[in-house]
Amino acid sequence: MSRSTTVTGSRTAGQVIAATVAVVFLLVGVAGFIPGLTTHYDMLSFAGHHSGAMLLGVFAVSILHNIVHLAFGVAGLALARTPGGARTFLIAGGVIYLVLWLYGLAIGHDSTANFVPVNSADNWLHLGLGAGMIALGLATARRRAAATVR
Repeated sequence: MSRSTTVTGSRTAGQVIAATVAVVFLLVGVAGFIPGLTTHYDMLSFAGHHSGAMLLGVFAVSILHNIVHLAFGVAGLALARTPGGARTFLIAGGVIYLVLWLYGLAIGHDSTANFVPVNSADNWLHLGLGAGMIALGLATARRRAAATVR
């Protein structure tokens, strides 16, 4: 068994985790287009703070927001094909979400700068996603490094 192999076969734990996170982003992107999962679906607009659609009745969404989730998921699946790409997706993606969290805190939710759109629930979710993705990326990188030393 090679040093980057785990019980999942030829994929490292980091690759499996990155692919799982990517699939969640794809599911969230699709869910944003499903009436019922997205409340006030008739208020879904392409972009901007005036989109009244709410994923699960909590998270502000727009067509652009959903497309970003879908693109992030596709990128994550592509990057999860290699151990280094998986680590990059988790850590760099986490950094992107921390920047998005700070952006959400800095802008007025009713301002034109809120083009994604985000609300308070999104902001705290972005903080959790950012911190969690970075932690997973670093933890799986350490595990791989430890396996390499053996």
